[in-house]
Amino acid sequence: MGNEDDRVRPVHEGDGEPLFETRRKTGRVIAYRVFSASVFGCICLIWFYRMTVPVEIGENRTGLDRLISLVMLVVEIWFGFYWVVTQASRWNPVWRFTFSDRLSRRYGKDLPKLDVFVCTADPVIEPPLLVVNTVLSVAALDYPAEKLAVYLSDDGGSELTFYALTEAAEFAKTWVPFCKRFNVEPTSPAAYLSSKANGLDSTAEEVAKMYKEMAVRIETAARLGRVPEEARLKYGDGFSQWDADATRRNHGTILQILVDGREESEIAIPTLVYLSREKRPQHHHNFKAGAMNALLRVSSKITGGRIILNLDCDMYANNSKSARDALCILLDEKEGKEIAFVQFPQCFDNVTRNDLYGSMMRAIADVDFLGLDGNGGSLYIGTGCFHRRDVICGRMYGEEEEESERIQEPEMVKALAGCTYEENSQWGKEMGVKYGCPVEDVITGLAIQCRGWKSAYLNPGKKAFLGVAPTNLHQMLVQQRRWSEGDFQILLSEYSPVWYGKGKISLGLILGYCCYCLWAPSSVPVLIYTVLTSLCLFKGIPLFPKVSSLWFIPFGYVTVAANAYSLAEFLWCGGTFLGWWNEQRMWLYRRTSSFLFGFMDTFKKLLGVSESAFVITAKVAEEEAAERYKEEVMEFGVESPMFILLGTLGMLNLFCFAAAVMRLAYGDGGEFKGMGLQFVITGVLVVINWPLYEGMLLRKDRGKMPTSVTVKSVVIALSACTCLAFL
Repeated sequence: MGNEDDRVRPVHEGDGEPLFETRRKTGRVIAYRVFSASVFGCICLIWFYRMTVPVEIGENRTGLDRLISLVMLVVEIWFGFYWVVTQASRWNPVWRFTFSDRLSRRYGKDLPKLDVFVCTADPVIEPPLLVVNTVLSVAALDYPAEKLAVYLSDDGGSELTFYALTEAAEFAKTWVPFCKRFNVEPTSPAAYLSSKANGLDSTAEEVAKMYKEMAVRIETAARLGRVPEEARLKYGDGFSQWDADATRRNHGTILQILVDGREESEIAIPTLVYLSREKRPQHHHNFKAGAMNALLRVSSKITGGRIILNLDCDMYANNSKSARDALCILLDEKEGKEIAFVQFPQCFDNVTRNDLYGSMMRAIADVDFLGLDGNGGSLYIGTGCFHRRDVICGRMYGEEEEESERIQEPEMVKALAGCTYEENSQWGKEMGVKYGCPVEDVITGLAIQCRGWKSAYLNPGKKAFLGVAPTNLHQMLVQQRRWSEGDFQILLSEYSPVWYGKGKISLGLILGYCCYCLWAPSSVPVLIYTVLTSLCLFKGIPLFPKVSSLWFIPFGYVTVAANAYSLAEFLWCGGTFLGWWNEQRMWLYRRTSSFLFGFMDTFKKLLGVSESAFVITAKVAEEEAAERYKEEVMEFGVESPMFILLGTLGMLNLFCFAAAVMRLAYGDGGEFKGMGLQFVITGVLVVINWPLYEGMLLRKDRGKMPTSVTVKSVVIALSACTCLAFL
């Protein structure tokens, strides 16, 4: 949608070298396929065992025998089916390597205009200083300043956020030239200065002083909850756009170009724009998707960058050359023409050494997304993604690009962000980011791919963007609940990859989407399996063949091989053994709490009982909690239904395991013969829940499990065991 003068023309037309390379590691893929086939063979043997070999559980329990066998068969069929689905993301991985030096030789500074969208929604949960660090980091990207524009969408409509951006706009006049002159990495002032705390030269010290002064002013205003009067006088045109009765959910469009990089000046810095779209109580604002679409329309009339980068407000630029890397793919004359967007992984700079809450999701970032790319394209995950503007606005693959005229009058541009502008239009449907789903990014990427486009995944050694991961268990579970709910809604909607993608994208990519769409329903069999294994151990009912039986081999192989490979893969991805152990704990907690609630929330929405909500994850933590997080002490602290469920399951595992051990110690143990695998599974569940037991029974700090949750969990678990004892 750019003007003719924004068309990209190679400086050296005859330079036909590719700008990126796609590689496949054949040997590794073949080895994995052999391993995968062996596991599947054992899964089939397990299914055959469940259907043909009865479980020996003693006399007078034939009815219970049949019921348990049926339940175990159904659960293990699901596990096997889901495991097969996940293989689609692992059978055909590809690695992308870019050649930014060739890009520079071929295009010089004649690169397409790049518009960066940074979205924030709450000045309390997402502090203004954090937000402007992200803005400053992308303003200092290794990119021609006159071709770069940064837009901050403030869905909180906060004067404090606007004030912080005005301060950042002034500081950018020093920060951007400093970064370009000294090749600063990372380009976030806070991240850079903290990494250089013990080694700043005189120039850097002066910049650090200016930043600290700015930070103090912003944090003081945020703490007091008001903007300094001198700032109001200095930037009167901007602050005058707030009405006296304006609230977060009821205000007109606020638009201010703080720095116009299109104008010639002695200091070359990018265009900086603040936008808070109109909000009215009677109009649904469609959360982040609505903000993105307003940004698409407004930016098209101001700078009209052909390439769009969107970032969450906490995802600062860690690699200033990320834009050039993305353009190596999008501008490649041969293969780049069919690629709609380039997705970078979502990484974090605040994870502990052993990634306490499994936030990095290493297997997904370093393995699964490579396989999705090999099947036709990675998912769009809502941040760290470079889009072609015309594609995200609805262009089909093969169609001609349309032109768009610029508008200079601010009031005309403001109208594009009005809450009634989208009425009777295709915005949120065929144009822009899709509406009606908590994971609007995933469904938008799928729709783009179903229009004939492909996407690419870039995971360079130096991470492109770094953000803030959840620092307590509740934040992580709430975030995962929203993701699992949204993905499951996609599966049940008209945009389900199963039927919407049929004939439009590859089968492998359809299955790749299904891996995430089935997160929520996978919670039910996992919950049944963990509960049934413990309860049957408590009652002395064997669920698996004896160790001496040949039928034990497939069970043992799947258990050992899958976990051993998972550990090796995690270590290969740069993790630690304790990090892998934490990942297994979070795998269990997500599936027995977050995903289960996401599963139920989806059906509530289908029945009209509740509506989906976009929950923002807090980006700050109190000082004591932050210290516990650094020491990798799990944080509970709040009462939550998800904690009650986790506590109940944990205590149930503990009571059942303890009862079985006591019966073995004080009896002949005859009824427990052949139950070795059940002992191992339940014992592992007890060990993996140790931080939970600490939080419920041993800790005294403010981050422990609330007493009310502990009492409820213990009572429910004891009641279940008591009832079972009399059956």
